[in-house]
Order: sequence, then structure tokens, then C-alpha cells
Amino acid sequence: MKRVFLIVLDSCGVGQLPDGPAFGDVGVNTLRSCASSPEFSVPNLLKAGLGNLDGVDYLPKEPNPTGALCRLAEVSMGKDTTIGHWEIAGVPSARPLPTYPQGFPPEVLEAFTKETGRGVLCNKPYSGTAVIRDYGMEQKETGKWIVYTSADSVFQVAANEEWIPLEELYDACRKARAILQGEHGVGRVIARPYVGSSPETFRRTANRHDFSLEPPKETMLDAIQKAGLDCLAVGKIHDIFACRGTTEHVYNKSNADGMQHTLDYAARDFHGLCFVNLVDFDMQFGHRRDIDGYARALSEFDTWLGGFVKMLGPEDVVMITADHGCDPAYTATTDHTREYVPFLALGPKVRPGNLGTRGSFADIAATVTELLGVPFETPGRSFAKELVEEN
Repeated sequence: MKRVFLIVLDSCGVGQLPDGPAFGDVGVNTLRSCASSPEFSVPNLLKAGLGNLDGVDYLPKEPNPTGALCRLAEVSMGKDTTIGHWEIAGVPSARPLPTYPQGFPPEVLEAFTKETGRGVLCNKPYSGTAVIRDYGMEQKETGKWIVYTSADSVFQVAANEEWIPLEELYDACRKARAILQGEHGVGRVIARPYVGSSPETFRRTANRHDFSLEPPKETMLDAIQKAGLDCLAVGKIHDIFACRGTTEHVYNKSNADGMQHTLDYAARDFHGLCFVNLVDFDMQFGHRRDIDGYARALSEFDTWLGGFVKMLGPEDVVMITADHGCDPAYTATTDHTREYVPFLALGPKVRPGNLGTRGSFADIAATVTELLGVPFETPGRSFAKELVEEN
């Protein structure tokens, strides 16, 4: 194959993994919750075979699917963006990244304060929208950073763009990333800018920026780049992989923006991988437990997909998957949920059919690199030969 478009619908899980209870997740199913909404309309995904996935008994079956499909289990010890994408890229994580349900220890905050010249507010797990509502005015009065976390391995820093320059926020996060290594090596340090003059008007902006821990091993992105092929990143992919392995990247302001960037890359003659993350599913709707919003976003993606597949050349394939779940109907928490993820592939040479349930997200990396003819060592098992018709 010449071009692979790998699109991650961030958090679009398809049902609880067997070990879900160990992660605090029972009965979760992101796609099922979305399918219950009147806003849910995905005819192109259904025609591709979305309803034929193992365990999906709430959507109609397609007797003649246009795509190849399977369900993938996660073997990494986590349910977050970093670990999920690393596994998709061929590097499962046997050990969980550190989390801080009681907040970060004094040695971390003291070092952060010393390096940035500003103190810290909050320091506990918090909703990203609630934390600016509850601490925003105190930030205006004191000039301190709002530092918070979640059930994920993240160190999040919120600052009002109108009071603290955006570049100062980014620089503070770079300093936090340098501090948070080794024992305290969280998956991501996230800059969370917002604007507004009062709790009623505070809102987060699109200027979020992630500073990720570097992957512990070579990923498929490194292998593709090393082979001299293109590795184009759309959305937060470049950040998730700590700026490693991509030959070109562009950030998204929204799902619609990311889909347009993908169209722009598809209009170019490149050879390699275009790796896309659409984060609104997770950030705007999953964590906010907005079932109708999530369903509407899936419907918008489905409409876009119908046009995108018409742009695929004879040596192109588009793959659609997810990195974890974030069930918008699960009210026990507002965190990610431990779920299987879907995999759908479409393209002129794709052999339609159900490939069942596979043991690791890393099977995607093994498959992508085999299709592109790139040597890569991963515990994932390629299904390239089942996926694509031989010449």
C-alpha cells in the first residue's frame, strides 16, 4: 500500500473489557450509550460493518459490509490517551503510569514553583470545567497556577490567557515535563488555557497543548520515519509521541478542523502514514457526559467519512479505531472507561469481513507497517494478509 490513513476517534470504546472492574468500570459501553441518542445516525459506518463487531448487539447487522472489521482488546495497564496510542503504535505498557488521587507531593510542587516563579492552587483531581469555575477568581487575585489531575496520569495546568501570557503557560508546562520524570513520570503534562472574567463566563480555549512522556521504545512512527516514508500527524498525535517519529504535523481546533486537515493531506501525493486524532469525542462530550453531543459528533464524522472514502486511491486504506472508552452515560465517574475499541478498514483493496476479536491494539501497528513494507518489531500480530486483497 502507498498511503494509510489511521483515524482515532478519541475514546469511542465498544464495551467493557473483562478486567474493567479492576479499573472501576462496570457495564460501560461508549458506543452503545451514543446509539441510544436520537442524534445518532451513522449509515456509512453501519454499511462498513460497525454493527457486525463482536459484542455489538444494539446496532443492525450489515449482510454485505464494505469494510474489514474487528474488535481490539487493550493489554496495557491503563485506560488513557498516552498508553492507548502507544499500544496502537506497537508499544504496550505492562506497568501503569503514575496517578495522583491525593494530589502531587510537595517535592513536585516545590520544584514547579521554584522553576516557574508562581505558586499553586487546587492540587487535586478535578473536572477541567469545574476547576476554573472554582479557582479562576483566586488565580486572578494571586497569580498562581491552577494545578490539577484526574484518574489519568496527567499534570494539568490551567491559566487564564487574559492574565497570564499563553507562552508563559507553555513554558511552565515544559518545565513541569522536565521535573516529572522517573518515579513521577506522568503520561502527559497538559496546558489548559481559558478565558473569561468571572465564573459564569470562564471557558476553555482551543489552545490546549500536551507535553507527553517519551515512548520507552521505538514506535511504528519511528520505524516509518526511519524507512524514509512520510509520517503525517493530525491533532495531538505529535504531542502524544513527544514530537518523535513524525515528519510533518498540524494541530486541530476541533473535530471539523481535524477532518479538514485530513482532507488536505489526502489531496497531496505522499507515501506513508497519516495518523489522525479527533479529540472532541473525548474532551467535549465523553468527559462531560454529553450523550447527545457525542452522538452528534459521531454522525458528523460519518457524513465526512462518506465523502472521504471517495478520495482514496487504488493503493490507499483508511482505518478507524479508538484509544480507550469514555462512556457518556457512566455517572460513577467522569473519567475514561476500560473498553474494547473498534477497528474498521475501507479502501479499494480491502477485503470485507469480520476478523473477530484481537488481543492487542498493537496489532494495528504490526498491520500498518507490513502494509507499508516497513520493518518493525512489536508484540502485535499483523492481520495485513487478511485485510487486503493480494494483487
